[in-house]
Amino acid sequence: MSIENTWFHRRGDLAAGGWESVVGRGTPGWQHTGIRVADLADGDAVELAETDVERIIVPLAGSFEVDHADGDDSARTTLQGRRSVFDGPTDVLYLPVGRTATLTGGGRVAVAEAPASVRHPWRHIAAAETPVELRGAGSSSRQVHNFGTPQALDADRLIVCEVITPADNWSSYPPHKHDEHVPGHESRLEEIYYFESAPVAGSAAAEDSAFGMFSTYSSPAGEIDIAAMVRTGDIALVPYGYHGPAVAAPGYDLYYLNVMAGPDPGRAWLISDDPAHAWVRDTWTEQDVDPRLPYPTEEGRS
Repeated sequence: MSIENTWFHRRGDLAAGGWESVVGRGTPGWQHTGIRVADLADGDAVELAETDVERIIVPLAGSFEVDHADGDDSARTTLQGRRSVFDGPTDVLYLPVGRTATLTGGGRVAVAEAPASVRHPWRHIAAAETPVELRGAGSSSRQVHNFGTPQALDADRLIVCEVITPADNWSSYPPHKHDEHVPGHESRLEEIYYFESAPVAGSAAAEDSAFGMFSTYSSPAGEIDIAAMVRTGDIALVPYGYHGPAVAAPGYDLYYLNVMAGPDPGRAWLISDDPAHAWVRDTWTEQDVDPRLPYPTEEGRS
């Protein structure tokens, strides 16, 4: 398979070593970021043995214990999770280079990774500490959990956040890129999108019917074309190009975990909108944020 055909992967396509999905330096055309996703039964364990990457462990559903160490410095951290990615923020754990870990628990978990060289303190970020941002307005309203952004976390290369888009809404919009180093204006960042979708709260629809849509298209940095129906467990890789929108279909909420890192000297998320669609941001000043946000709602999800 050519590199150009490896940018979008269905759930399970990237299974390796007991993980449902693994993206990393062994993935064709990929250098700066990684992700691992697993479903664990109660008491199951997975090992995180590499010492030249930094990580953020993100419970997607369920709770987990993490035993982690760097030489004689060892600790156990409990991550109080959540019922699903649509039930608000979760505890996460940042682990710097040099630190190995064993992850135990029951539920679904993602591990965001990036090759790194500078050691920072490990950090447990409780759900209550997570900065929650309501971004956009009107049908472009979405909820962002900024636990791993430069403003919230001291790290070497890794930038991580998660986004919840209510049914009918658009996010990653206007389409934007971050594939050129323009100091103060744009940074070079690989990006991983890991998706989940679910029927809206109270719906009788089956879980496996839930879907959204995602698009990526070419920029001067390279040719790319993703136009996909996305479901829980699917992964899109964005090495360059304009990406967005991510669209939540009527009746189904959409979630994605973003993992970013790149070769620039600084750790910054700086983007350039597609000039053809940048005007959309100006319309938000005349609209209110979607009243369904922030999630979770009072009725919650069954």
